[in-house]
This record gives sequence, structure tokens and C-alpha cells, in this order.
Amino acid sequence: MSEIYVIDDLHPEDNAMLQALYSRSPKGVMEHVEKVRKADSGNFMERFYVGYGHLSIADCGSTTIFLEHVSMFVAKAVQDWALYSGQEASTRYIDYSRQLILNPAGTAEGQQIQDNWMKFYNEAKEPLQAYLKLKYPRKEEEIEAVYDKAIAARSFDILRGFLPAGATTYLSWHTNLRQAHEHIALLEHHPLAEIRELAVRLRAALSEKYKHSFSHPKFPEQEDYRAKTVGQYSYFSPENHPDFEFSHNLQYEQLEEFSDLLKTRPFKTNLPSFLNMFGQCTFKFKLDFGSFRDLQRHRNGVCLMPLLSAKFGFYPWYLEQLPEQLRAAAATLLAEQEKAILALPVDELTRQYYFPMGYTIPVTVNYRLPASVYVAELRSNKTVHPTLRRRAHQMGLALQEKVPNLKMYLDLDPDDWDVRRGTQDIVRKDDAVTQDITINNNERIFDNSGIGSKHGDQQGRTDSLVPAGTSEKLQQGN
Repeated sequence: MSEIYVIDDLHPEDNAMLQALYSRSPKGVMEHVEKVRKADSGNFMERFYVGYGHLSIADCGSTTIFLEHVSMFVAKAVQDWALYSGQEASTRYIDYSRQLILNPAGTAEGQQIQDNWMKFYNEAKEPLQAYLKLKYPRKEEEIEAVYDKAIAARSFDILRGFLPAGATTYLSWHTNLRQAHEHIALLEHHPLAEIRELAVRLRAALSEKYKHSFSHPKFPEQEDYRAKTVGQYSYFSPENHPDFEFSHNLQYEQLEEFSDLLKTRPFKTNLPSFLNMFGQCTFKFKLDFGSFRDLQRHRNGVCLMPLLSAKFGFYPWYLEQLPEQLRAAAATLLAEQEKAILALPVDELTRQYYFPMGYTIPVTVNYRLPASVYVAELRSNKTVHPTLRRRAHQMGLALQEKVPNLKMYLDLDPDDWDVRRGTQDIVRKDDAVTQDITINNNERIFDNSGIGSKHGDQQGRTDSLVPAGTSEKLQQGN
């Protein structure tokens, strides 16, 4: 009879050692585990992982790294990894007025720019929330505490456009030891000084704790190649970029053989991964940097990192959401701040810290068909930031046009206000009971016939931190 053991209380290198023994010994795990608990795993790791070069052993040991008070660019660089798992602070649910704002130029002029952004961010909050309550009045059936949270989240959605990218954030990175080494080896060559310095500190911290998994020798030819690699893909800055463009090399004849799978896929169910064989989809569009941060966390594909600059202007949605008086003040501030930023005696990489996250950047993403469908559907939801949601609509509709047999579940409701923003939080279970409101019963999901279909609370619910039935790790919100 088969046996199952769950062992998760070992030191990561011990756990890797225990798993590696399967490749060298016919004995069962319980015969090894007591020896591992009593023995020093260092000699084993040194001999078989670092010495023998069996990199898969380090895949079996994992760790969690917590990074605090780092810029948005550090978060994006760490997350720019196909196997990244982790979480990041949300600009939707966290008041950034007290966060440290970086001034890498180290000048009074640079500090003044950051102070000006934060002054507007702080002073606009109260009048904006009052305006939003007039624009989206609370319905009788909506719980006041949930409604107030939703209003606050909406105001942060808007004001994050004026939050400088030099604002610091928090993120976690859960990774196996091999992936940590390989990703850090690239981050050590990143063109941004903050990221290079952090990578050096990361390696030192991990080497101290997992000395046998981070004692790799460095070879000049490898380091030169890594530096060249990072230099060529770290930042994407085209002269021109389409507002929206979709291209693909989907293989229709092969996809037609599986039309039944395309037509009958249930709600919140991924397409099978073998359909990755039949082509890629590339989407190019303009988006604000704030919403790009959400999109970039989808790792089942390629998402080029754009340079944050004034080249494509300020994304108009953020100004459109402000009451008239605030809008005029914001327009004046943007003109003055942009002039001051461009006058800073720094290179274009450092200048990024001073631009707010509402500036427009060029986005290019490349996914296989299953990931394209997943991203378009998930980000079409009303709880997603409106600027990204509109791009998700375009992505989904473009896919439907090119693959008519593909059943999709897009939330195409043009109204982008949803009180469920007030439920997307981490609270005590006894507090959450009072937030179990009925608004989920009103959710409408649209298939490609354009006819709305209602789903019950269990199937249609979308107010969880991680949507059910997904294979990619990502954060809802921000």
C-alpha cells in the first residue's frame, strides 16, 4: 500500500538534503529523517550540491525574504522572475502619506519635488473622498463600514497617480534556494544602484544563513554575460508606441482540433497547459505605471520593464476623476513638477524616482493562449483598477475576435464602481462575518455571446485575495 508523509518542520537545507537522498538511496524517508534531524547537513550540501553541481537539490529547499522600505523599482526587479512568489504592499489599501520617499539625487531640489507630490497626495484626500461619496452614494443595503472602505480604496486608486515612484514599499519573496541564487546573480548587475546594492546585501544575508547553497564560485565570463543580459532588457524605452495593438502567431488548425475544450471551459477554470504549444499573443498598449505594477506580477509570460519618463505624458484618467477645483490644482502641479524633474542633474534612470505613478508608460506583454485568457478575464473584473481593466477588456475582445470558438468570461459592465473594494481586506474572521453582504449575488459575468449570466455566491464570488481556480500567484488589488 502506498504511503504519504508530510514533513515541513526542517531547516531548508536539511529538507533539501532529505529529498536528495531519494536519488542515492532506496530507503524510505522515515529511515532518513531522524538521521537528518540529528546530523549537520552542511557536509552533504557541500559535497552533492555545490561540489557535485546537482542544482536541482537546491530547488528542494525554500526560504522567505521580506524587503522593507525599498522603492517601487526594487519591487518590480525582484518580481521580474518567472517563478516569483510573494506579496507586495497595496497602494489601494495603504495610506502612503507616512511612507519614506527616496531622493536619490540627494539635493534640496529633489527633496522639494518629492515633498510637493506628497503635499498634494495628503491634502487632496479629504475633499476627494467627500466628492466620491456624492458621486457614488451609499445604497441602503450596503454596510457603512464596507462602503467607507470602498470609498477610501477608490480615493487611493486616484491619488496613487500623484504618488512618486520613489515612494517606498514592502514585499515578500518566497523562493527556493536555487532560484534565489540565480535571480540575485542578475540583480547584482542591474543598472539601478539601489537594486545592485540590495542584491549584494541579499546574497550576504542568504550566504550567512545557507552557506552551502550560496558558496558558488564566480567566473568572469559568466558575470560579463549576465551584465550584458541585464543591460539589454532592464528597461524598455521605444520612441513610439501604439495606444493598443494585438498580434499573434496562433495555429488555428491545431486549435480547431481542441475546439470542444475551448467552447466548454467552465467559469474560473484554466485552459489546459498543452495549448501553450499552439502560438503566442503579443499585446502592446499604453498604461499608467501604477497599473503596470499590477500587470507585471503575472509571470506566465514576458512583460518588458518600461522606463518611467515624461515621454508619453500623464495618464488622463487620473485627472478626469478629480473634482473641478482639485483637477485645476493638479494640472498646475504637473506642469511645474515635470519642469523641475527634467531640470535635475541626474541620468534618466535616477529621474524615474521623481515621476509619479500616473505617468504613461509603453507596455509590451507576450503570453501563450492560456495565460492571455487568464489575464484578460481576471483583470476585466470591476474590482480591478479602472485603467488596467479597460486594457483587459481590449485584450479579451481581441482574443474573442481571433478565436471565435473560445468561450470567455469577461466582465464588460461599463460601470467601474464596485463596493466590493471595501471587502478586499485582511481582517479577523469574527469581523469578516459582518461583511458577508449580498452584493456578490448581483455580479454579472459576460460570455462571448454578450448575454449576462448570474452566478451564485460560491461560484461568482470574486472578493478573495487570490481568485479560486488559478495557477498563477498574484495579488488582487493595488
